[in-house]
Amino acid sequence: MVTNDATILRIKHDVLYEVAKLAWEGTLEEKKDDLPYQMIPGPQAQFRCCIYKEREIIRQRVRLAQGICPSGHDTRNVVQVIGAACEECPIASYIVTDNCRKCMGKACQNSCNFGAITMGEERAHIDPNKCKECGKCAQACPYNAIAHLERPCKKVCPVDAITYDEYGICEIDEKKCIQCGACIHSCPFGAIGTKTFIVDVIELIKAGKKVVAMVAPATEGQFGKDITMASWKTALKKVGFADMIEVALGGDMTAAAEAAEWAEAYKEGKKMTTSCCPAFVNMIKQHFPTLLDNMSTTVSPMCAVSRMVKEKDPDTITVFIGPCIAKKSETLDLNIQGNADYAMTFGEIRAMMRAKGVELEPEENSYQDGSVFGKRFGNSGGVTAAVVQCFKEMKENIEPNVMRCNGAAECKKALLLMKVGKLPADFVEGMACVGGCVGGPSKHKTEMEAKKDRDMLIGQADGREVHANLRELGADQVHMHRH
Repeated sequence: MVTNDATILRIKHDVLYEVAKLAWEGTLEEKKDDLPYQMIPGPQAQFRCCIYKEREIIRQRVRLAQGICPSGHDTRNVVQVIGAACEECPIASYIVTDNCRKCMGKACQNSCNFGAITMGEERAHIDPNKCKECGKCAQACPYNAIAHLERPCKKVCPVDAITYDEYGICEIDEKKCIQCGACIHSCPFGAIGTKTFIVDVIELIKAGKKVVAMVAPATEGQFGKDITMASWKTALKKVGFADMIEVALGGDMTAAAEAAEWAEAYKEGKKMTTSCCPAFVNMIKQHFPTLLDNMSTTVSPMCAVSRMVKEKDPDTITVFIGPCIAKKSETLDLNIQGNADYAMTFGEIRAMMRAKGVELEPEENSYQDGSVFGKRFGNSGGVTAAVVQCFKEMKENIEPNVMRCNGAAECKKALLLMKVGKLPADFVEGMACVGGCVGGPSKHKTEMEAKKDRDMLIGQADGREVHANLRELGADQVHMHRH
């Protein structure tokens, strides 16, 4: 995972590791309350004002690792605020800095229509209770003495789902949150996290259930050129998973179904969007519900593979592994039949592996489930490329105009255009993360860091066509619609 602070990342992973270790041992319930004292022995605080706050943060992180809300007030949202960790961010968006000369012209005070600015002994003062955050004072100041200090979490949220309570603690509006996870790694205090399913999955494996892992196409290249899908399959079987399947196969399945759907819509002159990115789907459901009829009814690659596995054995438990946070919310959507039971990030599955003494080891790139097109499904533009390939295989003479949305901001713009009837394209490919799934919030390397190794690994895959690959693996008979 990528973050600006290695300390925050280390604490997060240490908690995941300790929880996973106790879950494997079967002693989590009796020993979980000791973890804050074990991890923060004291007597001196290391990062916060006191060891008591540090221990409370660990306690809340342990709850998240168990899949429980840190506050004790349980909700279905997977993205949660660790209240004890949220601190010291400026409550006011506009503050007066030392550059203020308390000039006679009082340009800032004269520009404010809300009476929020008064003159103190040394500088101007902005009353946060009156300030409407219009920014006119900052524009008017001749000394650039008024700074706009927007909180990092609020700044990156694409749907304005973050607000604050009376004490300045971050709050997430679950009616707006699309659970993209962008806020998680933007917080310099590590105050936002997600529920995990580590304990659930460990308990199922220990109970002897048939648990199958489904590894995302975005995985290739994240851990170097020597860590292949074969490496993942070997490691996951050592952990206790019954099998592993590439979700790239699901990419082929989704591309084939979506191509048929798009072809019909194209001939009717109907504009459509993709439906494989759960954060993009959440954006449509919660912010553009009038466009639900324009969203593809094809299920995501994760769900496609899960359905295929469950058709063979309905009792199988399916677990998605990748860099996506929103996939967790997708698994909780009870309206999608046959969907994956759980979703885990790279950091979570690796903590679970390390707690069992298993590491990823180099292996030949010999295991392939998906075509090259399915493997590139996790790239921005990858869905479109796969669908266009399917058009060719279907002998459809269609050259669609597709708006490839690279990130949530572009997704929002495209949906606004579609809503008002001004969308110039035929179709919208929506990827909430910049770069596509490979740029997901829980990635291990940045898109550019992983690109060389990823391209090499994918380039070694054979050149099977999408439909031929589906027929060969018997995946062409799976029901691919949401309902």
